[in-house]
Amino acid sequence: MYYIAFVLLYLVSLLPLRVLYIISDLIYGLLYHVIGYRKKVVFSNLALAFPEKTAAERKSIAKKFYRNFTDNWIEVIKMISISEKAILKRISTDFAAFDAIYKQDRSCQMLMGHLFNWEWCNAGVPTGVDFKTLVAYSPISSKILDRLFLYIRQRFGCILMPHNDMRRSMMPHRHSQYLLALVADQNPPFPEKSYWLNFMGVPTSFLKGPEKGARMGNVPVVFLPVIKVRRGYYKIKGVLLDNDPRSSKEGELTRKYVTALEEVIREYPELYLWSHKRWKHAWKEEYRGLWIGNQATGSEP
Repeated sequence: MYYIAFVLLYLVSLLPLRVLYIISDLIYGLLYHVIGYRKKVVFSNLALAFPEKTAAERKSIAKKFYRNFTDNWIEVIKMISISEKAILKRISTDFAAFDAIYKQDRSCQMLMGHLFNWEWCNAGVPTGVDFKTLVAYSPISSKILDRLFLYIRQRFGCILMPHNDMRRSMMPHRHSQYLLALVADQNPPFPEKSYWLNFMGVPTSFLKGPEKGARMGNVPVVFLPVIKVRRGYYKIKGVLLDNDPRSSKEGELTRKYVTALEEVIREYPELYLWSHKRWKHAWKEEYRGLWIGNQATGSEP
């Protein structure tokens, strides 16, 4: 069954992008106007994140989001066959922050968010840095999709590691200079074991793992925002968050990451994955000891 799905999607991926974007436009119309895919989640998230905006403004963001959402998955299909040269022509990069860390003979942690198109930009990293590029990923329950995404994500040099087996997966690479890529805005499965702080003005739980790993190995941390320049073209620039995380107070690195991610979202709200149930876990007073927000600014709930 996998090979049938692969061949069919491979044939689709051979279509020129201009044709694939026509398909994307049709899917957008179907998802937004007919099916209404996760519209309640999208509009609820936008209302939480942008209470100051009018309903019309949030609707405009939602429509742009759905267009980027369908483009994202069409572009993922294109990754099955697109050449490295062709995809790199569409990604403008500034990896000076990574180069500086590599020259220090150190490894690096790269934090990303669910900004479109994170899949394409992951492909642009291994060829642009001197590090061995390791990428943590969440295995997909469908074996066919999981196998397909492993193929797509490893085509350009990334080494995939399941997030639920990171310790064992990291063992073969522990003595090499590596870049560990993490999409760090995932919804934590256990809010009672997470960091809590305001994100887009809403008390939100964040995974402790990225900060814990960086502090343990004193690994420099770089944020990689993804900006869509125009349809099919992106730019990415590494932004150093902390060169010495072990000396920082607990929670500081996570605060820096959330602040940097929020700045990008406020400037380009249509690029964030609003269909994700990011505020699934509600704040409870029992989480008070997990709060790492900046209390001095009155941001504590």
